[in-house]
Amino acid sequence: MTVFLWGVLPYAASVLLVAGLVWRHRYDRFGWTTRSSQVYESKLLNIASPVFHYGILFVLAGHLIGLFVPETWTDALGLGEHAYHLLSLYSGTAAGALAVTGIAMLIYRRRTNAPVFRATTANDKLMYLVLLASIVLGMVAKLAHTSGDGYDYRHTIAPWSRSLFTLRPDTSLMEGVPVLYQVHAVVGMVLIALVPYTRLVHMFSAPVQYLFRPYVVYRSRDPGQLGPRPDRPGWERAGL
Repeated sequence: MTVFLWGVLPYAASVLLVAGLVWRHRYDRFGWTTRSSQVYESKLLNIASPVFHYGILFVLAGHLIGLFVPETWTDALGLGEHAYHLLSLYSGTAAGALAVTGIAMLIYRRRTNAPVFRATTANDKLMYLVLLASIVLGMVAKLAHTSGDGYDYRHTIAPWSRSLFTLRPDTSLMEGVPVLYQVHAVVGMVLIALVPYTRLVHMFSAPVQYLFRPYVVYRSRDPGQLGPRPDRPGWERAGL
């Protein structure tokens, strides 16, 4: 079971992730969306959606730092173990609470708005369940080990995570990990495997290029139609 959970399941989840993305891109491009229900209700969505997205981004950033930034790096920055534990505890709990609040608002919206509820599929319900379970289990695992410096996952879970990329996973590192952390990791891998087959796939088509696109410059209207208008500095007409 140890080999299966920590040496096989991570790669199975990765294969399902990549295969699902390839399949959706080739055969279901029109379904590669969030299946937005904004047309049915937008007031609550405009609050719940940003709350969830900011929360989940902070949660993801915290996991990336915790798992892939070695302890020697934080020590070199003068961030001791106790300070790191407090930072991880408070910031992680706040990010998790923000994401859970957003999910709760989205679920409430789906359950209380009839058109939105009718547009909710079994796939959506499964996605909400696994996503919420993953975040809540992570928060519970963290809050259950708050005494002293808490559980130092940077000596077990973090090196195990990094060993996966060498294709030589050190499964022995996960044997003494608290059960709550183990369950959180398993549910997290299940969530990764489900991403391409749910509306969460839209995270891979986020318009990141929008941040680096050139400014949109509109051509001035024909002065012959509305009368002459002096050009403002910086908005000189482009030569044809």
